[in-house]
Amino acid sequence: MDARIRVELGENSYDIAIANGKLGRLGLELSQLNLGKKILIISNPEIFGHYGETVVGSLVQAGFEVCTHLIAAGEEYKNLTSIQQIYDTALENRIERSSTFLALGGGVIGDMTGFAAATWLRGINFVQVPTSLLAMVDASVGGKTGVNHPQGKNLIGAFYQPKFVMIDPTVLETLPLREFRAGMAEVIKYGVIWDRELFKELEIAESIDSYETISADLLDLILERSCQAKADVVGQDERESGIRAILNYGHTLGHAVESLTHYKQFVHGEGVAIGMALAGAIAMKMSLWTSDEVQRQDALIQKAGLPVDCPEHLQVGDILRTLQSDKKVRAGKVRFILPTKIGEVLITDQVRSELIEDVLTPMSA
Repeated sequence: MDARIRVELGENSYDIAIANGKLGRLGLELSQLNLGKKILIISNPEIFGHYGETVVGSLVQAGFEVCTHLIAAGEEYKNLTSIQQIYDTALENRIERSSTFLALGGGVIGDMTGFAAATWLRGINFVQVPTSLLAMVDASVGGKTGVNHPQGKNLIGAFYQPKFVMIDPTVLETLPLREFRAGMAEVIKYGVIWDRELFKELEIAESIDSYETISADLLDLILERSCQAKADVVGQDERESGIRAILNYGHTLGHAVESLTHYKQFVHGEGVAIGMALAGAIAMKMSLWTSDEVQRQDALIQKAGLPVDCPEHLQVGDILRTLQSDKKVRAGKVRFILPTKIGEVLITDQVRSELIEDVLTPMSA
């Protein structure tokens, strides 16, 4: 597969390149973008061990000066301490305003690198090379960057678009099974909120729960359709003042579950999966969609090897309190994205606490 998707954002527009086995082409791609000569690669030790040599070699061959900064893997490192360490490395290597930060890794690395790029010298070039399915279909596209606060996920951040996104699906060979499945949560999300045909393709597929068993054609379709969906939505609403909020489907309650389990019990996609199941149940109770649609969504989530149940040990009161600190709260009201049919959702702040409690209680009783 060799596809290009354009994210249309005026002067902030950029390309997403999807190319099997073409990671070594990265330097050539970046040499055409009028970037400065210095590139700081930000990655984690495991990912860099797999792909660092290819990426560095490609960049050096294209005439770039390359330095690196490695951050331990895990959501618990997505904080301001890690950002400070990136700044220290940037200072040591004299990273200038014309220079580039390059994220080589999953969503955590991409979010932190983007935030560091947005804030170093008031903004420098930023390139995404996602290595997880979740980052490929979601986190690397759209310019949301940031870090977690102890009281909530991604409370500190900025909208800051990359100059280029390079996706090589073959790097998913080294992705742990759990992380592949986590990425499928975001793919299912696109099916529910935007792309009914993608949802149907996932339903009829023989397998969607591992890189080894998913068909190559379906994986290509997933990457292209998911990136196109994200590009379409972001192109209409770069800074989430309107329709872009639908991309948060499953994230409202999902973030609460992640936060209350201290980002240690669930990876992000698992939180989103639980959040989608809960949002679907809320939508059914509000008569927005049917029990059949709830069952179809939950069956697809489980087909991807993902959870649908809220952890029993979480207290309903704690979840409701955590929702109040969510970024999506407006005038004290939590905004929910709720499905009305497969492929369509609405944004509402009319979900009563009692209804949320009603949905959560059977699961946490």
